[in-house]
Amino acid sequence: MTMDFATVLAQWPMFLKGLALTALLTAIATPLGVALGVACAWMRLNAGPVPRFVVSAYVEVFRNTPFIIQLFFLFFGLPSLGLRLSPEIASILAMTLNLGAYACEQVRAGIQATPRGQIEAAQSLALDRWQIFTRVVLPPSLGRVWPALTGQIILVMLGSAVCSQISTEEISYAANLISSRTFRSFEAYIVVTLIYLGLAVLLRQWLNWFGPRFVFGRRR
Repeated sequence: MTMDFATVLAQWPMFLKGLALTALLTAIATPLGVALGVACAWMRLNAGPVPRFVVSAYVEVFRNTPFIIQLFFLFFGLPSLGLRLSPEIASILAMTLNLGAYACEQVRAGIQATPRGQIEAAQSLALDRWQIFTRVVLPPSLGRVWPALTGQIILVMLGSAVCSQISTEEISYAANLISSRTFRSFEAYIVVTLIYLGLAVLLRQWLNWFGPRFVFGRRR
């Protein structure tokens, strides 16, 4: 067997376009998903019984069903209800909802680990509930769960490969198309594997740098 990477690498504009879209999907879905997770975690701990039930149902559904089913439901199922989404919007929405469900439980665990005395000290300073949550409880809670949250963000980014099934033109879509054009499947998927590996490593390094400086404020 002879390998011909030159034929595959000659399609670099297609790989570059797919990489750009994968990065864009991740860049949009990550802050939305984390924000959704934080909001849901707060509701599970502080809201009334009805909102808690709704959030719990959402978390259980999205944590216990395959991502591809969630994606297909949004893209193929919602048009039956009169709501038609583009492949890119459906991909972002699916990634956001999936990340939000996992982030909810991770952030909730971090919040519940907050010492009671820390909250009482904030109350003694006459801080309201919003100030206590955003300034006293949330930052250290995110610091406790940041490694797990980072891993989940990377899993969602890697899971975006499934979005090629609804014609979202990300990296795996490019690999499939190049493979069908060049008949060099082995080489095409080696290249796309290396791209995903590099993207995951860079994303982890960036999140490890970004979190302590801008999210939970622990500067080194």
